[in-house]
Amino acid sequence: MYIISTKAMLQKAQREGYAVPAFNVHNLETLQVVVETSAGLHAPLIVAGTPGTFSYAGTGNIVAITGDLAKTWNHPLAIHLDHHESFDDIKQKVKAGVRSAMIDGSHLAFADNVALVKKVTDYCHRYDVSVEAELGRLGGQEDDLVVDGKDALYTSPQQAREFVALTGIDSLAVAIGTAHGLYTAAPVLDFDRLAQIRQQVDIPLVLHGASGLSGADISRAIRSGICKVNVATELKIAFSDALKTYFASHPDASDPRHYMVPAKAAMKEVVRKVIADCGCEGKL
Repeated sequence: MYIISTKAMLQKAQREGYAVPAFNVHNLETLQVVVETSAGLHAPLIVAGTPGTFSYAGTGNIVAITGDLAKTWNHPLAIHLDHHESFDDIKQKVKAGVRSAMIDGSHLAFADNVALVKKVTDYCHRYDVSVEAELGRLGGQEDDLVVDGKDALYTSPQQAREFVALTGIDSLAVAIGTAHGLYTAAPVLDFDRLAQIRQQVDIPLVLHGASGLSGADISRAIRSGICKVNVATELKIAFSDALKTYFASHPDASDPRHYMVPAKAAMKEVVRKVIADCGCEGKL
């Protein structure tokens, strides 16, 4: 199988002390760049997409193209459902060939979050599909999901232990001070809280909102138990800035085979940097 779950790759990362990057893809070019760059560096890779991405590109298209790239590069890939909130939506995408899902009930009361996550986990585990869930809420914006800073809640270490035991999830996304989108000020991460969560649960931990974090912060988070790092905004900005620059210099450009070249090159540099920060080069 070339499309795999994230369970084994994150457990390996946990044992060996590195993190696996999960890059949110939005178009063919982003998908090509993250796969080709990761394959060239022999680094594990998770291809992630929000509900908006799957609606935009089509679930069948994402699964088919990712599967073909995995075979072409002889590089097993995980397609991951990022910030999905509907059991029925996840069920349909699992049927389409996706084998890693995040069910996000972090906006619900604890008991309701547990109930939703357990329902998804029970279903997904029947088909060897790994499940990630979130406890606590990140501020910022992820597609149509907007959380004001005042509503962002940090993950409780004690509650995390109970949550993992009740749901049976394979990985846990934690809220320790990161946010979706770009930071307006340097984030201050609660590494003491992260260490406490690590002491309470033994499954891989996930860091959302890594775009714009320093390499030092990412490295420290990995040392404290983070095994998966999510990146989206950095790729979008690199892509769009390179396109804008190209069109400013070539206002008559009309061939995407030409103007996409610098955009892909800019994204490749981001991917290489994130892989280096995660310490996962050569870990496939």
